[in-house]
Amino acid sequence: MRKTPLEVLKKVFGFDGFRENQQEIIQTVLDGRDAFVLMPTGSGKSICYQIPSIILNGVGLVVSPLIALMQNQVEALRQNGVRAAFLNSSQSPDESKRIELQVLNGQCDILYVAPERLLMERFHNFLMKIPIALFAIDEAHCVSQWGHDFRPEYLRLVEVTDRFPGVPRIALTATADSITRREIVEKLGLTDASQFVSSFDRPNINYQVKLKVNGKKQLLEFIRNDHFSEAGIVYTRTRKRADETAWWLQENGVKALPYHAGMDAQTRQSHQRRFLREDDIVVVATIAFGMGIDKPDVRFVAHLDLPSSMEAYYQETGRAGRDGHPADAWMVYSLADVVAMRRLLETSDGGAAFKRIQQQKLEVLLGYCESSACRRQALLGYFGEAYPDVCGNCDACRQEIETWDGSIAAQKALSCVYRTGQRFGAAHLTDVLIGNRTERVLQLKHDQLKTFGVGDDLSQAEWLSVFRQLLAGGFLTVDIGKISGFRLTEKSRPVLKGTQQVQLRKDPHPVKLKRSVKPSSSKVLELEDEEVKKLFEKLRLLRLEIARQLELPPYVVFHDKTLKEMAILKPTSRTAMLQVTGVGEQKLQRYGDRFLDAIKLNE
Repeated sequence: MRKTPLEVLKKVFGFDGFRENQQEIIQTVLDGRDAFVLMPTGSGKSICYQIPSIILNGVGLVVSPLIALMQNQVEALRQNGVRAAFLNSSQSPDESKRIELQVLNGQCDILYVAPERLLMERFHNFLMKIPIALFAIDEAHCVSQWGHDFRPEYLRLVEVTDRFPGVPRIALTATADSITRREIVEKLGLTDASQFVSSFDRPNINYQVKLKVNGKKQLLEFIRNDHFSEAGIVYTRTRKRADETAWWLQENGVKALPYHAGMDAQTRQSHQRRFLREDDIVVVATIAFGMGIDKPDVRFVAHLDLPSSMEAYYQETGRAGRDGHPADAWMVYSLADVVAMRRLLETSDGGAAFKRIQQQKLEVLLGYCESSACRRQALLGYFGEAYPDVCGNCDACRQEIETWDGSIAAQKALSCVYRTGQRFGAAHLTDVLIGNRTERVLQLKHDQLKTFGVGDDLSQAEWLSVFRQLLAGGFLTVDIGKISGFRLTEKSRPVLKGTQQVQLRKDPHPVKLKRSVKPSSSKVLELEDEEVKKLFEKLRLLRLEIARQLELPPYVVFHDKTLKEMAILKPTSRTAMLQVTGVGEQKLQRYGDRFLDAIKLNE
C-alpha cells in the first residue's frame, strides 16, 4: 500500500500540513490528470511535483531552465533522503552516464533536466527505457513569447510529452498574467488540465517606490539603515552598472558581489555560492541572477533601474522573504529611466505585435510607479486578484500622497513639445516653459514661442515631474533619433483639446517610513526571551559548522524557522525533535543528535 501525501510530507519534509491548493494539486497528479499551477514564489510549488514523484512508480521528470535551480533543489532533496539527480551541461560525459545508469536501475525518484536535453533524440530513446511517473515543467512562463524569460525550447516540450500520453503533466509558474496563462495552457497542450491559481499576495513584503535622486547613495542609505549585514539582491539594467555598483558598495562597507552573464562561469558560480552559503552577502545583478534560487532569508530586493514589466517586478521582488519574515521590495526610478525603457522598446528587434504588448506592459509598470493608491492593490489587481482593503505595508499606505488637477499643466507641456518641433527633452522644454533665457533657448529663438514663460507658476522640479508622468501615462513617447526628444501620441490629442482631464500626483518628500508588517500566512516566530535568542544563535552557529563541513548552504540543513522553533520548544528527545516543523526522519538521523546535545548543554 502506497504512502499518503500527508505521510510523505511529514516523514520526508517534516511538515504537519499542506498550504493552499497543495493537497488538491498533488491528488490531481496522483490520479493521472494534468495540472496547471500558478503559485507565488515561496509558497511551495516544488512540493506539488516532488511528493507525487516519491509516491508514484517510476521517475518524476522535472524540466528546469536553470542549472542553479536544479543543483539547489537536488541538494535539498538528498538531505531529506530523496533519491534525486540532475542532468545538465555542467557535468562530464562520465558523470552523465553514471546518473543515467542509476535511473535505468530504478535508483532515482526525481530527475531534473534542462529543456535542451529533453529535446535531444538520444534522450528520447533513453526515456523509452524507463517508467516515467510524471512530467513537471517548472518556470512554465518561459513558453510565452511576450514574457521576460522566453525560452524557445519550451515551445517544443509538447513534442516530447505527447509521446507519453498516459503520463500526467504539471506546469508550474510563480508569475503570469492572463495572456501568459493562456499561452502556457495552449502551447503545452494543457487545455484539459485542472487549473490552480493561488493568491499572489506576499503580506510580509513591504513595497517602496521612490524617485531617484542619486541612486547609489539612496541604495547605500537604505541598506545601512534597514538591512546592514543582511542578504539582499540589487537589480540593475546593465552589466557595467552591476559591476560599478557592487564595487562602490564594497568601498562603503557592504559585502557586495556582482553577477551577470558577462562574467566567466567560475566567478559567477563562486559569487552565487557565497550568496547561498553566507548570511550577509548582497548580490548586484542583471536579471540573469535569481530565478530558481531557493535562499529563504533574502531580506530585501532592490531595483536601481526599472524592470521590464509587472511580471518581472513581481517575480524579482518575490525572491525576498521566502521564509515569511519581514522583507523589503525597494525601487528607485527617474525620468531618465522612463526615457531609457521607452527607447529600448522602440529600438528592439521584435515585430509590431510584440512591441505593442511590451508597450502595454511597460505602461502598466509606470502607472504602478506613479500611482498614489495602495501598491499591493495595484500589484495584485494586475494579476486579476482583488485586494479589498489598503494593505498598510507599502509606502503609499504609510505616507499620504497628494494629487492635483494637472490638465492645464499637461496642455502647456504638450503644447511646448509641439511648438518646439517634437525633438527636445525635458530640460530644454522646462527652460522654455519657465521662461529661462538660456543660450540654447535664445539661439533657437524659443523665447519667441507662445509657450515661453507660460509655466512660471511651477518649479523646475515640478515640471520634470509633469513630463515624467506624461511619459509614463503614454501622452508622450521618445524620439528614437534623439537622445531625449519627446513626441506627442494619439493620447495627447484630447488633452490638448481640453476634453480630457489629467490627474497628477505631487512627488512626495523623502521621509523615513516606519516599517509596518502584516504577518505572513505562515506563522512567524518572534524571539522575545533573551535566553531563547542566545540558544537560537547557538543553533545557527552549529548549523553553519555542519553546512561548511558538507559544503552546503546553511538553509539546506535547516531553515531559520526550524531553528527558532527548536529554541522555543527545546526538544529533549528524538520523538520531540520530530514535532519541530522542518525536521523529517532523514534529517533527524543526520543531524538530530547534534542539535539535541546543543539544546541540552544550554540548560
